[in-house]
Amino acid sequence: MTKDARPLSAAELKQSVEHHLIYTLGKDARHASAYDWRMALSYAIRDRIVGPWFHATRRTYEGQRKRVYYLSMEFLIGRMLEDAMINLGLLETCESAAKSLGFGLRQIIEDEPDAALGNGGLGRLAACFLESMSSLGCPAHGYGIRYEHGLFRQRFEGGQQVETPEDWLTQAHPWEFARPESAYEIGFKGEAVDGDWHPSESVIASAYDMPVIGWQGRWANTLRMWSAKPTTLFDLERFNSGDYAAAAEPEALARTLSRVLYPDDTTYQGKELRLKQEFFLTSAALQDILRRFLSEYDDLTKLPQKVAIQMNDTHPAIAGPELIRLLTDKHGLNWDEAQGIARATLGYTNHTLLPEALERWSTWLMGNILPRHMQIIERIDDDHRRATKRPAHVGIVRNNEVQMGELAFIMSHKVNGVSALHSDLVKKTVFHDLNELHPGRIINQTNGVTPRRWLKLANPSLAGLICDTIGDGWIGDLDQLRSLEPHAGDKGFRKDFRAAKRTNKVALSNWVGETLGVQIDPDAMFDVQIKRIHEYKRQHLNIFETIALWHNMRENPDAGWVPRVKIFGGKSAPGYAVAKEIIHLINDVAQVINNDPVTGDMLKVIYPPNYNVSIAERLIPAADLSEQISTAGKEASGTGNMKFTMNGALTIGTLDGANVEIREHVGAENFFLFGLTADEVVKRRRNVRHARDAIEASQNMQNVLQLIVEGRFSPTDPDRYHGLVDRAWNHDHYLVAADFEGYYTAQRDADQLYLDPEAWSKKAVLNVARSGFFSSDRTIRGYMAEIWGAESALDREEGAA
Repeated sequence: MTKDARPLSAAELKQSVEHHLIYTLGKDARHASAYDWRMALSYAIRDRIVGPWFHATRRTYEGQRKRVYYLSMEFLIGRMLEDAMINLGLLETCESAAKSLGFGLRQIIEDEPDAALGNGGLGRLAACFLESMSSLGCPAHGYGIRYEHGLFRQRFEGGQQVETPEDWLTQAHPWEFARPESAYEIGFKGEAVDGDWHPSESVIASAYDMPVIGWQGRWANTLRMWSAKPTTLFDLERFNSGDYAAAAEPEALARTLSRVLYPDDTTYQGKELRLKQEFFLTSAALQDILRRFLSEYDDLTKLPQKVAIQMNDTHPAIAGPELIRLLTDKHGLNWDEAQGIARATLGYTNHTLLPEALERWSTWLMGNILPRHMQIIERIDDDHRRATKRPAHVGIVRNNEVQMGELAFIMSHKVNGVSALHSDLVKKTVFHDLNELHPGRIINQTNGVTPRRWLKLANPSLAGLICDTIGDGWIGDLDQLRSLEPHAGDKGFRKDFRAAKRTNKVALSNWVGETLGVQIDPDAMFDVQIKRIHEYKRQHLNIFETIALWHNMRENPDAGWVPRVKIFGGKSAPGYAVAKEIIHLINDVAQVINNDPVTGDMLKVIYPPNYNVSIAERLIPAADLSEQISTAGKEASGTGNMKFTMNGALTIGTLDGANVEIREHVGAENFFLFGLTADEVVKRRRNVRHARDAIEASQNMQNVLQLIVEGRFSPTDPDRYHGLVDRAWNHDHYLVAADFEGYYTAQRDADQLYLDPEAWSKKAVLNVARSGFFSSDRTIRGYMAEIWGAESALDREEGAA
């Protein structure tokens, strides 16, 4: 808490909720709905955040502290109400107040929609980072886009993914404050002559602020989201002439920029919209950053001393050219000075080894949408070429394309990977030549997750057991979980640990029955893979193994099989046909297996639609087995793997991303390892027959492909998956066939261990006890010390490390 804060009693909170119900919402308690009570409680809790938020802002200004600015296209923040209660220490107070007001707190919490501001790991990581920066007292702002409809709401029709708009903003969002005074004009297109850019299109970026409260309410930072507004709101002359659609056209075009996350870019219009979105976010953020800086200082050469800007992936990579443009064209600095300031201020986090995920824009598109920036990019590239004497194949502009990864690298003073393996591979692969030219620029910062959200909030059963056993210091210092390690050998503790897990599994079983109409056994092994659907993440390897298991169960039903519930979750990009085919197959297989009287409760397949943070908070605490099965060398890090480990699931996985470090920390004996290594993957691909050879050597794999190709899971359309089967035989880039038998064997090893609950739970406890390294607090301390040069604004007696 801030020094002027005091504990809030249940009676005071009750009074505050009643006040907001009447005077903010205009509702009488006798006629209030769950929505009304949730909004009133949210406003009452928000009132308690504003004090620390203002205090943090004043303290940052008074101390002239360096600020961190985190630019990200995604912030997957999930529900905010319970998170705020926990970090303020008000959960029990809220329970008491809710009871006295006559409503159930859990019902109110679950009434809140997830904020549709992200898709997957990138956005969830950004949300964890913001919370950790607040918990550590690192003065910071997050900058993103206030998407009206998010990525999309996923539903299944006939087993196929169907995308519809998210509707989270059809309700008021109680956690945000509109800031109409913080608005910036963002230009596009037009022409640039002699450094003078005259955009032919423009929109207004209007700010909405959300305070992000840290652990124990000691500090709060700001997530500033930009919404696009028209420069000309309405054409009254056209309206009065009867051309109503044209009259509203400026508003419709502007709103397009902040409607949808990651619009389909398979068309030129989609590419244009994506580039405009990225520039809209970046330019608004940089204009805001410079305005704030100049309100305190009058010397822009000091910018790197007081400002650190982190680009989360390549989406904000236009920040380098835009910052140079603002410094030279708007503030009169010379080119060399501006370029040096920009580079010393910017950092870049790389999240991928997939070449297609490192954005590239055609020079024609860049020159058309951002003509001045194309000029600046070419000059940056030319300066770099002359300064480094680089090889001819290295550069930002190549093959009539602007390489945004190279741009981000060249314009950053530090570039970081997100796991030890990933950072090493970044040096050896995607940025090999640039690493040779700039040794030491690439460093590692292994990802982490916040234990406040992903253990204390998501798993109260386990969190309560841990607090009863070792105290609650671990919530702010996850390394203290090491104190659990001796308890792994305590039979009584293991019994309590299993009881906590079963509580979560029963809750999930009930939810699955209510929402999906499928009955699952909480004593079965819950085997969970929740990720964005992508070939390299290999959900098809998982469903192939499921088919093989089902087939073998049918062939020998009395063999003492361990009951399994296979749980999937995740969305495919709308234009990614292969990923959508995998989704269709999973649902088709589920339809057959879940209705098979032979296997019955021995095997079920569950795929809840519209996977999001709130669903993850149900699935992760209930998981026994965590599926981390990507092709080695493809996953940058992963954060789901860390959440599962922290919640006592054992991992079955490859040596990919942060799996390597998880295995090192929890112990190789507490991890089900299979699959080729990254080096072996490269070597295996040299054999053009690698898939065919692997399939011919595996009867299980042959059985799976035969069942699929003969239409066992698509009887009304037997040819549905012929393309998928053909790829398995002939175009298996992600080496599913090569890793299949190893995966199947590792799964049976997991079965054998699960038959011994004492042995399983001992390993699970050790996973929890040894997960402290994977706190985002540790990650943020690394960024602060090694990239940003930022210090905590909290005194040591306030709990900062």
